[in-house]
Amino acid sequence: MIFFDLAVRNLRRHKVRSVLATVGIIIGVVAIASLGIVGASLSGLISGMVSDVSDTVLVTPHLAASSGDPFDPRNTLAARISERNLGLIKKAAGQARVVPMILASDRLQVRDKGGYVMVYAIPAADIPFLLQQEAGIYPQGGSSGVMVGSLLAEELDLHPGSRVEVGGESVRVTGIAAERGMGIDINPDYALIVTEDWYTERHGAGDYSRVVVKVDDLSEIEGVKEAIDQQLNRRKEVVDVLDSREILELYYETLDAINIFLLGIGAVSLLVASVSILNVMFISVTERTAEIGLMRSIGARKREVLFMFLYEGLVLGIAGSLIGGIVSITIGYYVSATVAEFFTDFAVSGGAGVPVSVVAGYVAFAMAFGTGTSIVAGFYPAWKAAHLNPIEALRYE
Repeated sequence: MIFFDLAVRNLRRHKVRSVLATVGIIIGVVAIASLGIVGASLSGLISGMVSDVSDTVLVTPHLAASSGDPFDPRNTLAARISERNLGLIKKAAGQARVVPMILASDRLQVRDKGGYVMVYAIPAADIPFLLQQEAGIYPQGGSSGVMVGSLLAEELDLHPGSRVEVGGESVRVTGIAAERGMGIDINPDYALIVTEDWYTERHGAGDYSRVVVKVDDLSEIEGVKEAIDQQLNRRKEVVDVLDSREILELYYETLDAINIFLLGIGAVSLLVASVSILNVMFISVTERTAEIGLMRSIGARKREVLFMFLYEGLVLGIAGSLIGGIVSITIGYYVSATVAEFFTDFAVSGGAGVPVSVVAGYVAFAMAFGTGTSIVAGFYPAWKAAHLNPIEALRYE
């Protein structure tokens, strides 16, 4: 224990230097733990937002085959599936339910509030099949009414019977769709849902933005997907055919990449802090060269000198990691709450709560990483101190 006491004594003798090195560790630990918590919160949010519709095949136009830049997001709305191709999809789908949709963006005005919202134009008979209603009735064929997503209705204080302006035309709200979350097939919570007849009367008949295919038996989903692909993409890529499992996998792969990126940022900051510790330890070895020579000359072994300096890195690492762990819990939850509020206000609601076990895991990982980095950073200076020639060290001034 005497060598541990000597390490603590040396750190106290150089308080400013020790505090600055500790602050570097604190920042690194906070970065790793809090960013990890934020990533977990974001994963929970999006997982809550995405409804797992496992019976769905989604058919969308292949953007590379359509006119315009395939990387321009505006072309997602502009690309279309023709009536002829819709017929081929129905033929390939067999007994599965086929629901064509037109996606558009239109201006919604409610009293003094206005802005552009997503509009889904769906055949009247298919709206009850896709959506549950919270209040009112579904739009009927030829009706001038619209159905409003639950979160949009809540934000604008809309109810069945309310009047709104869509594209400058006054229309009645027939019903409110039940909250559904971000689905593979449709995202209605912040959207307007109208019948295909209502839309084509105002904008003219046209082709479709996407086609949703619902299978009765999950075992049929792969066969339906392959049949549609072979029917339409035989000569060239006309449509993209994805099932819900592939889309969900893409969501989660993206979330994993975000988490790794966030943890990488934190790790870089901690590595920068380790350079500070390395510098502090080298300075300490240089300043105490004569002391090391004296210790070696009276019988101190190399291992004991090595551990004395490693203890300095260990103390800095533990102190910085403990403080950083406490701070990161507060910062992580604060930032998570901010992210949750942003998504609730501007997208769809979802649970942002992070399980205690996940929080503890990230904090423990960050603290262990911080402590380990401190020890590793201090190892070379400690090894150098342990291998100093005692005679030359005593001559050092």
